[in-house]
Amino acid sequence: MDAVILSHEGTIRLGAFAGILLLVAVAERLWPRRRPSQPRLRRWPANFAIVVIDTAVLRLLFPLLAVGAASLAAERGWGLFNQLAWPGWLELILAVLAFDALIYWQHRLFHAVPLFWRLHKMHHADLDFDVSTALRFHPVEIVLSMLIKIAAVMLLGPAAVAVLLFEVLLNGLAMFNHGNLRLPATLDRGLRRVLVTPDFHRVHHSVRPEETNSNYGFNLTWWDHLFGSYRAQPADGHSGMRIGLEAYRDPVCSNLGWMLMLPFRGSEDSQGRQTT
Repeated sequence: MDAVILSHEGTIRLGAFAGILLLVAVAERLWPRRRPSQPRLRRWPANFAIVVIDTAVLRLLFPLLAVGAASLAAERGWGLFNQLAWPGWLELILAVLAFDALIYWQHRLFHAVPLFWRLHKMHHADLDFDVSTALRFHPVEIVLSMLIKIAAVMLLGPAAVAVLLFEVLLNGLAMFNHGNLRLPATLDRGLRRVLVTPDFHRVHHSVRPEETNSNYGFNLTWWDHLFGSYRAQPADGHSGMRIGLEAYRDPVCSNLGWMLMLPFRGSEDSQGRQTT
């Protein structure tokens, strides 16, 4: 099974990415939540260029990504799950939950540690919030995230199909919950009992530090409720809130070169403290 998954991994990931991206992009035009402060043609080229750079960097640096690491762990018998005999469906559920909790805490770590925040703030410096924001992560952050995931795969030993499922879910739901989408209030309330919705995650992209440092989840909302980081709504409302970081309000923030160099500039951190 793992060999089949690995042989079709690229097709599965690319198909899911392209399909969800197209659906969310079209839905944003039909049911927008907010009026953009900048045209798409100013922001989207750099945001999409970043995901191309990130993908190329990962392929160059890692002979095995997380799914390949899971296959290797299964062959060698590494990791907790490979020592236990239990139904495949149970392993699938537990692996997805474990990785989702890991990504939640990784996200909190990248806000709490100044060195990591230097990398992650490129994501938050976007002056608008739409599906392309989900792609805007610094290459060094992507490398660190992959190292964390590979380490977790080696420790847990989940099946390759579980890792692939989680990565497809993470990527797809990130595009959905970064969408500039107006969901009916009743639908949003129902979905956010389990899944991160655009209104749920948009709070996290507020310029207010207390809101930036909340709602860290990408897939499941349970972790924010469980660990006290949930904030229901932005203080200024979804239409009135300002997106981004106070230190970066210039349209140059949408330029690719500026984005790549941002971690090496002095700035305010996510708590409003001056860094150098």
